[in-house]
Amino acid sequence: MSLETNDVFDDIETQLPQDLEDDLVQEVLKSGTDLRQYSRQIEKELKENMESMLIKFQTDLGSISSEILLLQRRSVAMSQQLSNRQAIRGSLSQFIEDMTISEELIRGIMECPVTEKDFLTHLQNLNHKINFIKEQSFKDAKSCMDVKDIVEKLKLKSISKIRNYLLEQVYKFRKPMTNYQIPQNNMLKYKFFFEFILCNERNVAEEICSEYIDTISKIYYSYFKSYSSRLIKLQYEEKPTKDDLMGIEDTVNRGLFHKASLKHKGTVFSIGNRGEILNSQLEDPIIVPHTASKIRYHYEALFRSEQYALVDNACREYLFLAEFFKVRGSQAMDIFNQVTRRYAEFSAAVVSISEGFPCEGVIQLLAELREAVQCFLLRMAAIFPNRTQQLLFLINNYDLVLGVFMERTRDNSKEAESFKEQLNAKSSEYVEEILSPYFGGIIQLVKESEALIEKGLTDELKRHESRAIDLVQSFTNNWKQSLEQINSEILKSFPNLVLGGALVQRTMTQLVEYYQRLHKILPANVRTQLTNIHFIMIEIKKYKVNY
Repeated sequence: MSLETNDVFDDIETQLPQDLEDDLVQEVLKSGTDLRQYSRQIEKELKENMESMLIKFQTDLGSISSEILLLQRRSVAMSQQLSNRQAIRGSLSQFIEDMTISEELIRGIMECPVTEKDFLTHLQNLNHKINFIKEQSFKDAKSCMDVKDIVEKLKLKSISKIRNYLLEQVYKFRKPMTNYQIPQNNMLKYKFFFEFILCNERNVAEEICSEYIDTISKIYYSYFKSYSSRLIKLQYEEKPTKDDLMGIEDTVNRGLFHKASLKHKGTVFSIGNRGEILNSQLEDPIIVPHTASKIRYHYEALFRSEQYALVDNACREYLFLAEFFKVRGSQAMDIFNQVTRRYAEFSAAVVSISEGFPCEGVIQLLAELREAVQCFLLRMAAIFPNRTQQLLFLINNYDLVLGVFMERTRDNSKEAESFKEQLNAKSSEYVEEILSPYFGGIIQLVKESEALIEKGLTDELKRHESRAIDLVQSFTNNWKQSLEQINSEILKSFPNLVLGGALVQRTMTQLVEYYQRLHKILPANVRTQLTNIHFIMIEIKKYKVNY
């Protein structure tokens, strides 16, 4: 045995006498019970008690876990309810705020003068409520009926006050010796007034526009009439007469003792520095007649000053119209809608005259004018957002000019030829643009394949075979519908039906050309899937209209 075993036995021998002296052990021994059996019984009972206690504890834990899960679910549900209520509360509060008409708003609209800042703030608030109530009325919100009448009354009151104020500002233009730019600047401070009227009462907006146009037209007419008459008084008084001809003799109608006067005779045929008016003096300030009353000018200086004043006022007026009257997009374009026609009429008249009396100077001036108008049209076209719209604008304008030229001049005039070239170039580009959304894949395939063939890379065509099959199937399924859509789109884009019909035929012809080129580049197995070109030609003939 080891020393540790001996130590254990020693401990047992020491502990055993002590255990035998225990009262409970003595009582068990007296009853004749076997200690081993008694020990096992006690151990069993202890284990059973422990087991029942643990089972109960486990049951209690399970119950607590279930309660925790239940509380967790309730917490999540309550959190969701709180979140929903907060969201509803925010939306509902905003709805109530937008729908409610406060006493402060009513007093502000009814009592505040229109020039005060508070009135503008209340007007913007009212405009928001009007739009909100309109929006909610489409959703059948019952609360709209409660505030509809009072909002309508406030709107009418606002329109009445704004109308009186704006007309009063316009009438200020009519006062003699008034600088109309001052009331214009005052109107710009309250440009929201017109925006409010434009959104809520079109008739009043049209009335204000008409009054403004009538007033400002008379002002400009009066201003430039007065300015022109005062400018012309500043012109040199000594004008050429019959005695200033190159071959006139100074002794004609002169007395025997008359002394010849050579004053200013050299200036009649000398231009001097007058050419500077086209260079360094072109953008000089305008001539103010009352400050330059003692100075005399050549006619071209007076003409430049008048035209410069006209351009300056026109630009300022356009900016005012765009900002105050909300002139935007196509409305702004309408202001210049007569430029092309006026150019065509004027140039056609000059060309028709010069056909009988050719003049190199007139031809040069016409060429410069033509170039300026074409550049102007390109700048105007750049306003449109996409290329198709730009081409529509240019083609329609070129066709208008060309129509006037063809009617009133010979076909071979330089102006007509120039616009023919421009019209033809832009029409070709338009055809490509109009075909692209419907047949762009086929067009690209044709161009890429022809480029490969031209370079001798015919083996590379096999890589496009699957793509070609997909394009052919798509074409077979959609070509009739695409032709119909193209025809409709072109005809509605051109007011001149002859031009529209010609572009339809040009587009169809270009499509047939691409289709024939496609037939040449496709392999035999794909070519058999193509629609017979005879059927395509029959369908195209349906869109040929004679006007």
